[in-house]
Amino acid sequence: MSTRKGSISVKTNDIFPIIKKWLYSEHDIFIRELVSNACDAISKRHTLARSQGHETPDGKVKIEVDKENKTITFIDNGLGMNEAEVEKYIAQLAFSGAEEFVKKMKDEGNNSAKDEIIGKFGLGFYSAFMVAEKVEVESLSMVPGSTPTKWICLGDTDYEFTESTKSEVGTTIKLTINAESEDFLDAWKVRETLTRYCDFMPQPIALLDLSDKEAKEEIINETTPIWKKDPATLKDEDYKTFYKKMFPMDQEPLFWLHLNVDHPFTLQGVLFFPKINANKPVQDNGIKLYSKQVFVSDSVKSVVPDFLGLLKGAIDSTDIPLNVSRSALQGDPNIKKISNYIIKKVAESLKKLFNTDRERYEKAWEDIGLFVKYGCMQDTKFDEVMRKFVLFKNSENKLVTLDEYQESIPESYKEKLKEKYVYFEKNQSDESLRKQLLSEGIHVLETDQYIDPHFMQHAEMSKQEEKSFKFAAIDSEVENLLDSATTSADDIKIKEFFQQVLVGEDKDLGMKLDVDVKNLKNASSSAYFKVDENMKRFQQMTKSMGNTAFSMPVKKTLVVNPSNTLIKNAMKIWEKGEKKDLAEKICHHVQDLASLSSEGLTSEEKEKFVSRSQSLVQELSGFIV
Repeated sequence: MSTRKGSISVKTNDIFPIIKKWLYSEHDIFIRELVSNACDAISKRHTLARSQGHETPDGKVKIEVDKENKTITFIDNGLGMNEAEVEKYIAQLAFSGAEEFVKKMKDEGNNSAKDEIIGKFGLGFYSAFMVAEKVEVESLSMVPGSTPTKWICLGDTDYEFTESTKSEVGTTIKLTINAESEDFLDAWKVRETLTRYCDFMPQPIALLDLSDKEAKEEIINETTPIWKKDPATLKDEDYKTFYKKMFPMDQEPLFWLHLNVDHPFTLQGVLFFPKINANKPVQDNGIKLYSKQVFVSDSVKSVVPDFLGLLKGAIDSTDIPLNVSRSALQGDPNIKKISNYIIKKVAESLKKLFNTDRERYEKAWEDIGLFVKYGCMQDTKFDEVMRKFVLFKNSENKLVTLDEYQESIPESYKEKLKEKYVYFEKNQSDESLRKQLLSEGIHVLETDQYIDPHFMQHAEMSKQEEKSFKFAAIDSEVENLLDSATTSADDIKIKEFFQQVLVGEDKDLGMKLDVDVKNLKNASSSAYFKVDENMKRFQQMTKSMGNTAFSMPVKKTLVVNPSNTLIKNAMKIWEKGEKKDLAEKICHHVQDLASLSSEGLTSEEKEKFVSRSQSLVQELSGFIV
């Protein structure tokens, strides 16, 4: 048997340690690389055969795991190679500046040097040496009359060619697994890796466990993923089935977006809007990146902006440049174009849903509202489309846009509330204030303490169509809307009375509590706290950013309604001078009621409130004004 020996042309013997240690972050990558190469070889054979008018067998990649003999074998029926081609494409691992590259990798131990060879050299095959102590390649070219060849390498720069008895066109790569990597000899490990990386490769991939005498070939992948299909041929159930396959533990998705563009870049994919599970943290790796149906990464931050991180699905593009191990992205002009395209399509999809199926849009709002508001703040183009479709709950728990809120304002209040939005935090207990405004036909928008303070500030600063936005807290706006009369001499007496009784310091500010008197149209409210809008907004912002160490107190003013019966009775008792202690109890009770209708009471304050209320009821039961 004739053999011919040679050396891999890399100009340095250090290349194999570099490949094994630095070039690939995960050792299981060798399975993806060898299967991907096999699929490419099959595709090339089909292309060449069609151009020559020849028929070719259906493509197939087969992986055999032989635990007893410690081998994993990859078999394809692609175009194959002759000896010269094996030497050219496998044995001549020569590239410019190899010695300098190796030196940088050894000296720096980081990714900067690795990035210099990104996209330039076909090193995928050499990932096999991360797990193999011996690699054997047998191949027969599709060219008629070709002689099969066998290439053997023991993991260094020396190799040898020898005769082969291979009779079928294609390539067989047998890896003898080293002692450190024997876990790959378990078929389940190979299956798991194939499922992760090769689930949607374009050729059928079969796995056979030779250690199980009764085992049959198992087809691992789906060769035509949903993003390669015409959306017109797909039903809702097709998308749901695909989503369940990719994310089996998730609830059914809310809706989805099918991407398909071929100019000025190629991009296909399906993005899903998932149902948020409040008991599970939102993960930012739900979008999987593919290149020619080969899984590359689930870290797509360079392609998909942060605010779309909660989306799930798959995108497939050959125009996203990858490093040599396909596990990281490079900066490239196409990246920005693709990112902008995805943002645009998501915005257009949401806009279309709002306009064609408002009910479905509203049902999904609880899950998508956070990222829509965040997206408006993060991206100008997204904001231009989606600002009009941001929803808030009004006083009747109906979801409305900001424009719809403005349209609902009664004519008598149009001027006061022109481009202004009254809001309350949903954890506030200001039901009485909301009812007062609603009795006048004025709704209040419900906001949360996390995203909305930032969104409101953004909306106020970022005008659209020459519109100004101004949000006003309910407890800073009520008196401006409902004050019905000027202050009288009796009102001054009420103010003096409350200031005298509530002479203690405000618990938040450490200063004397301010009191004001305003006649409200609705006499059912005895009093409420008015806050400084700017101070309150600043406090909201610090809370939303998780800053609990610093919390600026909000200046509050107790606004007393002189038309309220409780206030009138308290003043009568006080002026008679017989039951001043009862008048003082009523005064404190009014303050408690005001607290309840704004930020609420602490546990300690609630105990005092209950005690004072019981004492007040007992005393009032034997006293009639």
